Amino acid sequence: MEPTFNKMTPAGYKAIEQEIKDLKASRPEKIKILAAAAALGDRSENTEYSSAKRDLGHLESRLRYLHKQLQYADVVLPADNDLLDIGKFVTIEFLDDHDQVTYQLVGKQEANLTQNKISFASPIGKALENHQVGDTVSVSAPEGSYDVKIIKISLE
Repeated sequence: MEPTFNKMTPAGYKAIEQEIKDLKASRPEKIKILAAAAALGDRSENTEYSSAKRDLGHLESRLRYLHKQLQYADVVLPADNDLLDIGKFVTIEFLDDHDQVTYQLVGKQEANLTQNKISFASPIGKALENHQVGDTVSVSAPEGSYDVKIIKISLE
């Protein structure tokens, strides 16, 4: 069976690398806390030990997950053309209320609505992908369908 690669932007790849670096930097402190808690004695009723062990386990688990994300990453550089693709910015107009918003189309693990980053795998991302300025696209979302018009596509 062929492995599945996860599309992501170069910025998303760097963000994962930075998170790994930060977690590795915090690992010695967590190990130190675990060792201090273990030195307190009976581990069966030692909440400090249980808590420290759980925290270290979460850190190790997150590191394994992030390493897998990088291992199976397909870093995509956006093409300099008129079609919307991962990594590009798009300004759309919602045709029901004429509200305009700009999003960046990113990989699944990079999606963050507070930063206006939408996944290419989301309903709106799927609908917008490979369209160009002036196109009106129908988005089928869990809450219903709506139409948007692509106003602008850019690399920045």
